[in-house]
Amino acid sequence: MNILGIWDGHDSGAALLSDGKIVFASNEERYTKRKLEVSFPKNSIRHALAYAGIKPSDIDVVAFPTTELTKTASRIFPSQKESYYAFRRRKMLKPRTDSIRHYAKYLMTLVGPLPGCAFASKHMIISELRSLGFYNPRIMSVDHHRAHASTAAFTSGFRKQIVITMDGIGDGVSGSVSLMEDGELKLMKKIPGRDSIGIFYEQVTNIIGMRELEDEGKVMAMADYSFPFAFSDNKLRDLFSVEGSTIRARLGPARQYDYLCRLAWGMPREQFAYMAQQELEHCLSEFVSNTISEYGLGDASFAGGVMSNIKANMRIRNLGNLRKWHIFPHMGDGGIALGAAMYANYELNGTCSYEFNDAYLGDYYTDDDIRKVLRRTKGIRYHEEKDRAGHAAEIIAQEDYVMWFQGRMEYGPRALGNRSIVGNASSETVKDKLNMSVKQREWYQPFAPSMLEEDSRHLLKDADSVDRFMTMGYLARESAREAMKSVVHVDMTARPQMVGRENLDYRNLINRVKRHSGHGVVLNTSFNLHGMPIVESPDDAISTLKKTNSKYLFIGGYFVENTESRA
Repeated sequence: MNILGIWDGHDSGAALLSDGKIVFASNEERYTKRKLEVSFPKNSIRHALAYAGIKPSDIDVVAFPTTELTKTASRIFPSQKESYYAFRRRKMLKPRTDSIRHYAKYLMTLVGPLPGCAFASKHMIISELRSLGFYNPRIMSVDHHRAHASTAAFTSGFRKQIVITMDGIGDGVSGSVSLMEDGELKLMKKIPGRDSIGIFYEQVTNIIGMRELEDEGKVMAMADYSFPFAFSDNKLRDLFSVEGSTIRARLGPARQYDYLCRLAWGMPREQFAYMAQQELEHCLSEFVSNTISEYGLGDASFAGGVMSNIKANMRIRNLGNLRKWHIFPHMGDGGIALGAAMYANYELNGTCSYEFNDAYLGDYYTDDDIRKVLRRTKGIRYHEEKDRAGHAAEIIAQEDYVMWFQGRMEYGPRALGNRSIVGNASSETVKDKLNMSVKQREWYQPFAPSMLEEDSRHLLKDADSVDRFMTMGYLARESAREAMKSVVHVDMTARPQMVGRENLDYRNLINRVKRHSGHGVVLNTSFNLHGMPIVESPDDAISTLKKTNSKYLFIGGYFVENTESRA
């Protein structure tokens, strides 16, 4: 059976399952070059079918998530979705109706699925699919948080587990608790949209002057530049209360937004960010601890956009009653196309477990594909490179960086060594060069390390588990801080990728760097321009090499040098 999962909202995309295996998963932004694309995922669907070598008529089931009122309305009126995309990403002058739009959003999104919404959504999905050559597949709609829960539960490898989802809102709900045991995923509790801690953090992001649903990580990073204070002195501490395995908000989203705006007006952004981060960590860790105690299971898996907050995740990991944890690497809404397909497969065939050792689920380009692009590109020199890892390691050892394009594209928001820019982890010169000239990011945003799995315990203070997907924060050891100067934050935390045998090319590169530095760690940042999606194709890679005025690219079996670079 071939099951296609699609998502046509924030960070739209498609995923393909075949005979109980994940074949392909990607997001539309990689093809349209619009970050966190919201349009129907036509390109993602075409690439999924092409990768599998099948036609639309070979698809048995198409599954999609979310039939709430606002999502259904955006399917009927796509211009509304485009308008909000431009508004949210601040691709327009600030409208005079800015506050009204936010209040309207918070009121409307609390309305979940209404009678007729599922029918109307299915009708619009079928119409879009027909334009791509689909005529007779079975269409299934999946609840938003069930899609999130499926990604976490079915990829964790745990036989018995608590499954927690937490995001802004989806189908009128902001979170859920499920139990997974003996092949059955059973919903136990929903957290209403009114009590959304995800919406709270979105509001803080917006009020600080950043883009909600996109820049929450910047708020988390900025928080560490505030003067610290006790939680008892936090002016936001009473906005939420945790009662057992339930979170309660004191104010509804509209009144909460008004209160936060007035409070933030009189304090530095760093302090406001610190208060919000402290409140999130406090509520989320208490909620998870209470939930584990209530259901008596120590293994837990997580999904939903809130679970991208690595500092909160770090606090959860250190809970005394949590035994094993798993966070799905594409935890936000960009991952629910795969979740919808998984839940449909669970309902139809009882499949509740997938081999998930890596997130390399996207497009692949052969050396022949790459050579065609190189031949028509001016301003470069290139040759076949037999020792890619050794050559790249020599460049990195000279306090420089390389662009690294290998294998299948990663699924999710993190570059994991196949579409990466890789640099010297001990060089602040490289860090500044990447921040200021290449990535053009805010100075307070940290870079992340990739490290050999076996070296993680020597580099990190509390590396009691393996994180291959950069979903968790860890403290750097004092003895390793010099070796990791460019990849630790001001509070000495890092968001590592621990590399095992799932990516032998990348592992070999880090091993060769270790011969020069003595430490199996490199700086790893996504291969893209600031505000742009991670590169997808060889054309994207060459274009980014030139636009960033970078010099060195290792792409497939080739070494490329930008002869026009002034670096």
